[in-house]
Amino acid sequence: SGAAAISVLTDEKFFQGSLSYLTDVKKSVNLPILRKDFIIDAYQIFEARSAGADAILLIAALLSKDEIQRYLELARELDMDCLVEVHSEAELKQVLQTNAYIIGINNRDLATFKTDLGTTLRLRPMIPAEKIVVSESGIKSRADVEKLMKEGVYAILVGETLMKSDDISAKLHELLGIFNHKDTKSTKGVESCGL
Repeated sequence: SGAAAISVLTDEKFFQGSLSYLTDVKKSVNLPILRKDFIIDAYQIFEARSAGADAILLIAALLSKDEIQRYLELARELDMDCLVEVHSEAELKQVLQTNAYIIGINNRDLATFKTDLGTTLRLRPMIPAEKIVVSESGIKSRADVEKLMKEGVYAILVGETLMKSDDISAKLHELLGIFNHKDTKSTKGVESCGL
């Protein structure tokens, strides 16, 4: 398919997700699975691992620097990765004081729900080169992907664009720049979310 991982919404209250979805997806694919939820308690990390998650989402807006660091350490003990999500320069500064290795920049304004790739373009230069940067939300076309790649962003998390597509596989291939099955040029990683 071209996806490097699959992100599964497990929050029930706001997104009608379920931990059982994660378990079902894990049984169906041979890709790393990210639990996308509002992680605010260590229990949820144990729960994610037990359900089969390979990684969790930590949202900087919801957690203190110390909580982020503690959850990063717990996840590593459980052999899990963490995608630590930021929306602003202040959140990014906080996250850079932790051991976060994978930093997601969410292009969605949580107040208006509008997306702007300018968020990634503005924050990317502040992140050290050794970190993996993931641009999240608002990526709709190959042109968007190419714009991000020009700025050193080689991983994207795409949900809504794929979920609204009539042909998810074709849309994913378009985003990756794979226009026929023999073309292997692509971005390093796409995570599909919203499953």
